[in-house]
Amino acid sequence: MSKTRLEAFSDGVIAILITIMILELKIPEDTRVEALRPLLPIFLTYVMSYVYLGIYWSNHHHMLQVTERVNGAALWANLHLLFWLSLVPFVTGWMGENHVAALPAAVYGVVLLCAAIAYTILQMVIIRLEGPHSKLAAAVRKDVKGKISIVIYIAAISLAFVEPRLSYALYAMVAAIWLVPDRRIERTLHAGQPR
Repeated sequence: MSKTRLEAFSDGVIAILITIMILELKIPEDTRVEALRPLLPIFLTYVMSYVYLGIYWSNHHHMLQVTERVNGAALWANLHLLFWLSLVPFVTGWMGENHVAALPAAVYGVVLLCAAIAYTILQMVIIRLEGPHSKLAAAVRKDVKGKISIVIYIAAISLAFVEPRLSYALYAMVAAIWLVPDRRIERTLHAGQPR
Protein backbone atom coordinates (compact mmCIF):
# COMPACT_ATOMS: atom_id res chain seq x y z
CA MET A 1 0.00 0.00 0.00
CA SER A 2 1.31 3.46 -0.88
CA LYS A 3 2.41 5.79 1.88
CA THR A 4 1.45 9.00 0.07
CA ARG A 5 -2.12 9.25 1.41
CA LEU A 6 -0.93 8.63 4.98
CA GLU A 7 1.69 11.34 4.61
CA ALA A 8 -0.70 13.87 3.01
CA PHE A 9 -3.42 13.26 5.60
CA SER A 10 -0.94 13.62 8.48
CA ASP A 11 0.46 16.85 7.04
CA GLY A 12 -3.06 18.25 6.76
CA VAL A 13 -4.01 17.31 10.31
CA ILE A 14 -0.87 18.87 11.78
CA ALA A 15 -1.43 22.06 9.75
CA ILE A 16 -4.99 22.28 11.07
CA LEU A 17 -3.81 21.77 14.66
CA ILE A 18 -1.35 24.65 14.35
CA THR A 19 -4.10 26.81 12.86
CA ILE A 20 -6.46 25.97 15.72
CA MET A 21 -3.80 26.92 18.27
CA ILE A 22 -3.11 30.34 16.72
CA LEU A 23 -6.83 31.08 16.47
CA GLU A 24 -7.12 30.46 20.23
CA LEU A 25 -4.74 33.34 20.99
CA LYS A 26 -6.85 36.34 22.01
CA ILE A 27 -6.02 39.77 20.71
CA PRO A 28 -5.81 42.37 23.48
CA GLU A 29 -8.21 45.29 23.19
CA ASP A 30 -5.70 47.69 24.74
CA THR A 31 -2.76 48.94 22.67
CA ARG A 32 -0.39 49.43 25.59
CA VAL A 33 2.42 46.96 26.23
CA GLU A 34 0.94 46.15 29.64
CA ALA A 35 -1.98 44.49 27.86
CA LEU A 36 0.41 41.80 26.63
CA ARG A 37 1.66 40.82 30.10
CA PRO A 38 -1.31 38.56 31.00
CA LEU A 39 -1.00 36.88 27.58
CA LEU A 40 2.65 35.93 28.06
CA PRO A 41 2.02 32.50 29.69
CA ILE A 42 -0.52 31.66 26.98
CA PHE A 43 1.89 32.76 24.25
CA LEU A 44 4.83 30.81 25.71
CA THR A 45 2.69 27.68 25.96
CA TYR A 46 1.65 28.21 22.34
CA VAL A 47 5.31 28.52 21.28
CA MET A 48 6.22 25.29 23.08
CA SER A 49 3.29 23.42 21.55
CA TYR A 50 4.08 24.83 18.10
CA VAL A 51 7.64 23.55 18.46
CA TYR A 52 6.35 20.13 19.53
CA LEU A 53 4.02 19.88 16.54
CA GLY A 54 6.87 20.98 14.29
CA ILE A 55 9.13 18.30 15.75
CA TYR A 56 6.49 15.62 15.18
CA TRP A 57 5.86 16.83 11.63
CA SER A 58 9.57 16.84 10.80
CA ASN A 59 10.28 13.43 12.36
CA HIS A 60 7.16 11.93 10.78
CA HIS A 61 8.32 13.23 7.40
CA HIS A 62 11.78 11.73 7.88
CA MET A 63 10.36 8.41 9.04
CA LEU A 64 8.18 8.15 5.95
CA GLN A 65 11.12 9.05 3.71
CA VAL A 66 12.79 5.75 4.63
CA THR A 67 9.52 3.82 4.62
CA GLU A 68 8.77 1.87 1.45
CA ARG A 69 5.15 0.96 2.14
CA VAL A 70 2.43 0.92 4.77
CA ASN A 71 -0.38 -1.46 5.67
CA GLY A 72 -3.63 -1.26 7.64
CA ALA A 73 -1.79 -1.57 10.96
CA ALA A 74 0.40 1.40 10.03
CA LEU A 75 -2.66 3.45 9.07
CA TRP A 76 -4.27 2.77 12.46
CA ALA A 77 -1.01 3.40 14.32
CA ASN A 78 -0.73 6.72 12.48
CA LEU A 79 -4.33 7.62 13.42
CA HIS A 80 -3.44 6.77 17.03
CA LEU A 81 -0.55 9.26 16.87
CA LEU A 82 -2.76 11.92 15.28
CA PHE A 83 -5.37 11.42 18.00
CA TRP A 84 -2.89 12.39 20.70
CA LEU A 85 -1.53 15.27 18.64
CA SER A 86 -5.10 16.50 18.09
CA LEU A 87 -5.36 17.07 21.85
CA VAL A 88 -2.38 19.46 21.85
CA PRO A 89 -4.48 22.60 21.14
CA PHE A 90 -6.82 21.78 24.04
CA VAL A 91 -4.07 21.13 26.59
CA THR A 92 -2.11 24.13 25.27
CA GLY A 93 -5.04 26.44 25.95
CA TRP A 94 -5.79 24.89 29.32
CA MET A 95 -2.20 25.07 30.53
CA GLY A 96 -1.72 28.58 29.13
CA GLU A 97 -4.82 29.89 30.92
CA ASN A 98 -3.87 28.13 34.18
CA HIS A 99 -0.09 28.34 34.10
CA VAL A 100 0.47 27.71 37.80
CA ALA A 101 -2.06 24.88 38.21
CA ALA A 102 -0.93 21.30 38.69
CA LEU A 103 -3.60 19.39 36.79
CA PRO A 104 -3.32 21.26 33.45
CA ALA A 105 0.48 20.91 33.61
CA ALA A 106 0.18 17.18 34.30
CA VAL A 107 -2.43 16.60 31.57
CA TYR A 108 -0.23 18.47 29.09
CA GLY A 109 2.53 16.00 29.95
CA VAL A 110 0.20 13.01 29.65
CA VAL A 111 -0.72 14.10 26.11
CA LEU A 112 2.96 14.53 25.21
CA LEU A 113 3.81 11.15 26.75
CA CYS A 114 0.99 9.40 24.91
CA ALA A 115 2.01 11.06 21.62
CA ALA A 116 5.58 9.84 22.15
CA ILE A 117 4.36 6.32 22.85
CA ALA A 118 2.07 6.45 19.79
CA TYR A 119 4.99 7.61 17.61
CA THR A 120 7.08 4.71 18.93
CA ILE A 121 4.24 2.28 18.16
CA LEU A 122 3.98 3.63 14.60
CA GLN A 123 7.72 3.23 14.19
CA MET A 124 7.57 -0.38 15.47
CA VAL A 125 4.62 -1.24 13.19
CA ILE A 126 6.52 0.02 10.14
CA ILE A 127 9.68 -1.85 11.18
CA ARG A 128 7.65 -5.03 11.68
CA LEU A 129 6.17 -4.57 8.18
CA GLU A 130 9.46 -3.84 6.45
CA GLY A 131 11.67 -6.15 8.48
CA PRO A 132 14.55 -5.82 10.94
CA HIS A 133 16.98 -4.91 8.17
CA SER A 134 14.89 -2.04 6.81
CA LYS A 135 16.25 1.49 6.53
CA LEU A 136 14.02 2.65 9.38
CA ALA A 137 15.19 -0.17 11.66
CA ALA A 138 18.81 0.69 10.90
CA ALA A 139 18.23 4.39 11.56
CA VAL A 140 16.41 4.15 14.89
CA ARG A 141 18.11 1.10 16.34
CA LYS A 142 18.80 2.44 19.85
CA ASP A 143 16.51 5.49 19.90
CA VAL A 144 18.17 7.03 22.95
CA LYS A 145 16.35 10.36 22.50
CA GLY A 146 12.98 8.62 22.46
CA LYS A 147 13.69 6.68 25.65
CA ILE A 148 15.09 9.72 27.46
CA SER A 149 12.05 11.78 26.42
CA ILE A 150 9.61 9.26 27.90
CA VAL A 151 11.49 9.22 31.21
CA ILE A 152 11.51 13.03 31.35
CA TYR A 153 7.77 13.18 30.56
CA ILE A 154 7.00 10.79 33.41
CA ALA A 155 9.14 12.88 35.79
CA ALA A 156 7.48 16.10 34.60
CA ILE A 157 3.97 14.70 35.09
CA SER A 158 4.84 13.70 38.65
CA LEU A 159 6.51 17.05 39.39
CA ALA A 160 3.46 18.95 38.14
CA PHE A 161 1.78 18.19 41.47
CA VAL A 162 4.77 19.53 43.40
CA GLU A 163 5.80 22.52 41.28
CA PRO A 164 4.16 23.03 37.85
CA ARG A 165 6.94 25.36 36.68
CA LEU A 166 9.44 22.49 36.94
CA SER A 167 7.19 20.50 34.62
CA TYR A 168 7.27 23.33 32.08
CA ALA A 169 11.06 23.37 32.25
CA LEU A 170 11.20 19.61 31.65
CA TYR A 171 8.78 19.85 28.70
CA ALA A 172 10.96 22.60 27.25
CA MET A 173 14.03 20.41 27.83
CA VAL A 174 12.55 17.56 25.78
CA ALA A 175 11.68 20.00 22.99
CA ALA A 176 15.26 21.31 23.07
CA ILE A 177 16.63 17.75 22.87
CA TRP A 178 14.59 17.15 19.72
CA LEU A 179 15.40 20.56 18.19
CA VAL A 180 19.00 19.40 17.90
CA PRO A 181 18.96 17.85 14.43
CA ASP A 182 18.75 14.07 14.44
CA ARG A 183 20.69 12.93 11.40
CA ARG A 184 20.13 9.15 11.84
CA ILE A 185 17.44 8.88 9.20
CA GLU A 186 19.12 11.28 6.79
CA ARG A 187 22.37 9.31 7.05
CA THR A 188 20.47 6.09 6.41
CA LEU A 189 18.58 7.64 3.51
CA HIS A 190 21.73 8.88 1.83
CA ALA A 191 23.91 5.83 2.61
CA GLY A 192 25.26 4.34 -0.56
CA GLN A 193 24.32 7.31 -2.74
CA PRO A 194 27.16 8.96 -4.69
CA ARG A 195 28.26 12.32 -3.37
